[in-house]
Amino acid sequence: MTEIRHQPIAPTRTRLLASRSAIDAHRHDDHQIVYAGRGVVAVTTDAGSWVAPATRALWVPAGTVHAHEAHGELELHLVGLPAGDNPLALDTPTVLAVSPLLRELIIAHTGTPDDGSPERARLRAVLLDQLRASPQQPLHLPAPSSPLLRGLCDLLLADPADGRTLAELGREVGASDRTLSRLFRRELGMTFPQWRTQARLHRALVLLAERTPVTTVAHRCGWSSASAFIDVFRRTFGHTPGTRPVGTFG
Repeated sequence: MTEIRHQPIAPTRTRLLASRSAIDAHRHDDHQIVYAGRGVVAVTTDAGSWVAPATRALWVPAGTVHAHEAHGELELHLVGLPAGDNPLALDTPTVLAVSPLLRELIIAHTGTPDDGSPERARLRAVLLDQLRASPQQPLHLPAPSSPLLRGLCDLLLADPADGRTLAELGREVGASDRTLSRLFRRELGMTFPQWRTQARLHRALVLLAERTPVTTVAHRCGWSSASAFIDVFRRTFGHTPGTRPVGTFG
């Protein structure tokens, strides 16, 4: 990713973005919490991509070059934290679970001006406390570095419903399944089936944000049935794809 913009201070604000609109690659000297109160937000860096619905937020460390993309009508909440405030001691982008309380704190914090009041300081302190209590979620889709693995991953990103085995895909890119399996573990830190499931879930979140029917999403993303997709989605996100978690809006 090519850095094109530097914002010394990460803003704390709410933005409304149309579906498929983007915020180009940039970085901040401060940390940033990125939360979609409505829609789904994708954050991309050279290391891969993270997609977060309303039950998740993204932690973007200071100095990380990143871009945002909106899926569905996006209500984007951005919370800037000075580089000295790192409640989770994280130095890489991370997806965090968002409880109903943390969701309301983020919305309140981004919806009011920073007037330096004691009330706002207390709100911020509780928000940081809730961040510390937020479980991390393994929803990162890592990006490969080797041309061989990148070619294979591009095939699956272009068509998540592609159900070919690793050996069959290997014949197309010119490598054995054993070689590719080693590359997945070495470069991406996960197995081929794990990466493919992550890629499918990322695409599913995007399609759902664009109001694609659940059955259509299941087939476009490679699940054999809607029930199989719903089961994986529920185990990953804690709710079914056809329901809106309690406390969300829009």
